Amino acid sequence: MKQNRTLVITGATAGIGRSTAMEFARKGYNIGLIARDQSGLDKTRRELETLGVKVLGISADVAKADEIDSAAERIAQELGPIDVWINSAMVTVFAPVEDITPEEYKDVTEITYLGYVYGTLTALKHMKQRNHGCIVQVGSALAYRSIPLQSAYCGAKAAIRGFTDSLRSELIHDKSNIKITMVQLPAHNTPQFDWARNKLGSVAQPIAPIYQPEVAARAIYRAAHDAPRELWVGRNTLLSIIGTGFIPSLLDKLLARRAYAGQKRRRKIVRA
Repeated sequence: MKQNRTLVITGATAGIGRSTAMEFARKGYNIGLIARDQSGLDKTRRELETLGVKVLGISADVAKADEIDSAAERIAQELGPIDVWINSAMVTVFAPVEDITPEEYKDVTEITYLGYVYGTLTALKHMKQRNHGCIVQVGSALAYRSIPLQSAYCGAKAAIRGFTDSLRSELIHDKSNIKITMVQLPAHNTPQFDWARNKLGSVAQPIAPIYQPEVAARAIYRAAHDAPRELWVGRNTLLSIIGTGFIPSLLDKLLARRAYAGQKRRRKIVRA
């Protein structure tokens, strides 16, 4: 009997991570879920199991390399060798630079950047045993085109791109069959805008147009199988990346005028 392929995904219990896990489960993958929230893991696991695949949810902090290593070992033992690893966990802070503390920058960097690094290192350990697999970095147009009020997140996404580009060249040099790809996404309707630390004085929102998480999930599934160098999703992502290459100063000024109001809803936050 043919064994199902195995996916591991971090940040797996909400938004893009959850939708992506559902997409792969529908295609018959066994799913290893990694996230911090055990109740969210349990809920997502039950939903995925209705699709007839094996699911293992493990509570782990992606900012701790040893926890990611341990989670991956359990997943490989119980679900089978890891074929696809998706790094999707993130946190962010909505605030001007001077209002973000050093501790907050550290927190965002450790989870949103180093979490990808640690996940990638763990994936490589498992995939090198068979010289097979694909690592997908869930990125953003903000990896190329930073915007006001999200300096910590934009810095982390840009760092992921730099790290990924270095590793890609090393894999090519080594003639490895392991692939690495980065999916650069536009704004999506996810819970991050409700969960994120917010110092704006109003509810945060993504800059329009806003896509549903299922759009990202389909793109990530495609990237895992076609393994393009990068996959740019959405017209705004394309314009942001191309525009940054040709007219960066103009975009700086445009974002200075529009991105503040574009990330704030008119409804005020009611603070306890």
